[in-house]
Amino acid sequence: MPQILGHNYIGGTRSAAGNIAMHSHDASTGEALPYSFMQATAEEVHAAAQAAAAAYPEFRNLPATRRAEFLEAIAAQLDALDDEFVNRVTRETALPTARIQGERSRTSGQMRLFAQVLRRGDFYGARIDRALPERQPLPRVDVRQYRIAVGPVAVFGASNFPLAFSTAGGDTAAALAAGCPVVFKAHSGHMATAERVANAIIRAAEQTDMPKGVFNMIYGAGVGEALVKHPAIQAVGFTGSLKGGRALCDMAAARPQPIPVFAEMSSINPVIVLPEALLARSEKIASELVASVVQGCGQFCTNPGLVIGIRSPQFSAFIARLSALMAEQPAQTMLNAGTLGSYEKGVQALLDHPGITRLAGQDPHGNQAQPQLFKADVSLLLKGDPLLQEEVFGPTTLVVEVADKAQLQQALRSLHGQLTTTLIGEAQDLHEHADLLVLLEQKAGRVLFNGYPTGVEVCDAMVHGGPYPATSDARGTSVGSLAIERFLRPVCYQNCPDALLPDALKNANPLGIARLVDGNSHREPV
Repeated sequence: MPQILGHNYIGGTRSAAGNIAMHSHDASTGEALPYSFMQATAEEVHAAAQAAAAAYPEFRNLPATRRAEFLEAIAAQLDALDDEFVNRVTRETALPTARIQGERSRTSGQMRLFAQVLRRGDFYGARIDRALPERQPLPRVDVRQYRIAVGPVAVFGASNFPLAFSTAGGDTAAALAAGCPVVFKAHSGHMATAERVANAIIRAAEQTDMPKGVFNMIYGAGVGEALVKHPAIQAVGFTGSLKGGRALCDMAAARPQPIPVFAEMSSINPVIVLPEALLARSEKIASELVASVVQGCGQFCTNPGLVIGIRSPQFSAFIARLSALMAEQPAQTMLNAGTLGSYEKGVQALLDHPGITRLAGQDPHGNQAQPQLFKADVSLLLKGDPLLQEEVFGPTTLVVEVADKAQLQQALRSLHGQLTTTLIGEAQDLHEHADLLVLLEQKAGRVLFNGYPTGVEVCDAMVHGGPYPATSDARGTSVGSLAIERFLRPVCYQNCPDALLPDALKNANPLGIARLVDGNSHREPV
């Protein structure tokens, strides 16, 4: 069994200068596991950020193919992690073995996807406008643009995805692909997992001869503020609570040099069930929806937390069936005691609200989360009651019944920004309610049809983002190849000699990439 050292990762070495030790815990029993982790001191946080800054010039200037080799080496190291590793992750998180194995594949797959992005070269965004006589009066000068890495990036691990949104997760993969060294803040809920994955990244960095400091990792509570405020850090990636994400945004904005925070925070992911769909397949929809709500104990940022339908006998019967199915769902162990406490607090707030009725579920008991179903009067949504806009992180959803199509649109307009919105409908439904799409695309980063939001494909076209408070910046995504753009910035060269231009912009196009040249896209030399 590989040893867990519990020391911070700084510039290719291990460091334990502090005297505050933290412990990882068994998620099911609460028992402290037999290893400890040393909280980073202020000096170690500074050293980690400086190590990333020192690595930045060399790392960002490496050929994209070299960075692709690094990412592919990380992927291979992740795939090689053994059954003991999987068992350790399941013990720290209470997530089942199959889920962890699948998440490991997704995590290595993300690395390989970004390697493909680097090899095809479209991330450069190369644009060339030449000062040609036939293009007069503009441009009058030769202007060329491409994108470079912003600099060292701070990444915060997520509690609910110990692999795919953590140490070697999407933010880390996107930042490294862009050419940005990373300082990773390990999540306290799965520090042993973080160490094993960090070791895999370091092995890959050594195999591919990456600069020291390309990846750094620190442990500890309260170290995040010092990391975000460090002048070497140029961007932040975060997945977590609205409170935590907003705090990071405020810190970053208050710096002498403000920096962007790409935070994925809070979403209730409304599902709209339309009339003809209920007539055709009510039982199937109820069963699939319940499965989505309780999947992984509801610990997905895309968990469907709100179900909306138009008043009818069919919708009443659907609610009754939904209630019966939810009542049959067993309790499940959550990621940790803190997550369970937050879930029970959210459930209690719904129970205490006079305009909300519980349709299914039991009062909290033991150390497991009880699935819940609630119904709220539509007036609460129309009046902007904040409780209906707040995510309850766990196996709970809330039903709202609207009077008609007009009130449905009114209710949807009242919603805050979301990661996802979903339409369940037959062809006739979608034709009659086609105008909903214009509304929903203003509210969410991903609009689904006849599917369920839990489950995010890692691909070029995916958007895992959305208007605030779903994320802090609706222009980006934390899943899919577009995520690299968060950590790039454009640079323009005017009348630059060809020999001094980066390869992506040289006349001969030595990289052979697609470029926008004089308004036309092609790969030929200019």
